Amino acid sequence: MAILQRRRLVLGAASALAAVQGSAWAQAYPAKPLRLVVPQAAGGGSDTIARYVAERLATALGQQIVVDNKPGAAGMLGAEIVKTAPADGYTMLLGAIDTITAPLVSRRKPFDGVADFAAITQLTASHNVLVVGPSFTGKTLADLVAQAKANPGRIDYASSGVGSMQHLAGEMLARMSGIQLNHVPYKGGPPAFTDLVGGRIPAMISGMQGAIPQIKAEKVRALAVTGKRRSPALPDVPTVNEALGLRDYEALNWQSLLFPPGTPKPVVDRVAGEVIKILAQPEVRERLLQMGYEPIGNRPEQFAASAAEDQKRWSAVIAAANISSD
Repeated sequence: MAILQRRRLVLGAASALAAVQGSAWAQAYPAKPLRLVVPQAAGGGSDTIARYVAERLATALGQQIVVDNKPGAAGMLGAEIVKTAPADGYTMLLGAIDTITAPLVSRRKPFDGVADFAAITQLTASHNVLVVGPSFTGKTLADLVAQAKANPGRIDYASSGVGSMQHLAGEMLARMSGIQLNHVPYKGGPPAFTDLVGGRIPAMISGMQGAIPQIKAEKVRALAVTGKRRSPALPDVPTVNEALGLRDYEALNWQSLLFPPGTPKPVVDRVAGEVIKILAQPEVRERLLQMGYEPIGNRPEQFAASAAEDQKRWSAVIAAANISSD
């Protein structure tokens, strides 16, 4: 009994010392510039959000944040860089739903998008939007579904690539509405929009930032957004549920911040706390909403739980549709 009590005392003292050391580290952190790896090219939606948040986070932390674009392999290249970086709080990843789904559609599965990172916070959520070009003869999403039922597998829709959230959104729509659509993957949104506007493909599922300028210029028409509530950026466009009565349909994009696995909790909490305060600022919220992004800002444990749910949900869709990017 005495030995057990001594062991408990030693363990308790060690835990207390670790807590004190962690607190001191968090107070001194950060002592040098941080690196934010963005696994997409400069100029896109994720890059825009990364730079917008990084500028404000740098002020809050009192250190420069260097944005480092590392595009490639559907975002997996940049994610792998962060996964293997030192867990010292000085390398972050601009994560996205693709951080979870890309490994699921890759045969080599280089990492687990949930288990292999330390969650900081979810930055934003955003709809996808189903748009049609001049070659589509209908007016509504119900018209598109009716045409697809009459012509199984003959209605094409574009996305930014195999396994992208836009592809998965289309696959879920097809399965839930009982139709067959023909997926046409492109290497990014711009070339897909070129063919959509040119009448070479009738429909496309796009992220909001790429679609909004095309919609406002009346080059394409929006039939539905993929969230459960309408988007403030396109308030007149119905949801898929409103258009088709599919209550459980939802296919959202999101962006997040992630640390390498094993990053000390006090450091994770410090960064999360600062970002949550930034996202609560009225001018920040207004700016992001104008861009088509809903600010989130949740605690690390909340974000980790929601990311795990997304991983489970999209794993089932990918397995059922036998989707592979290789």
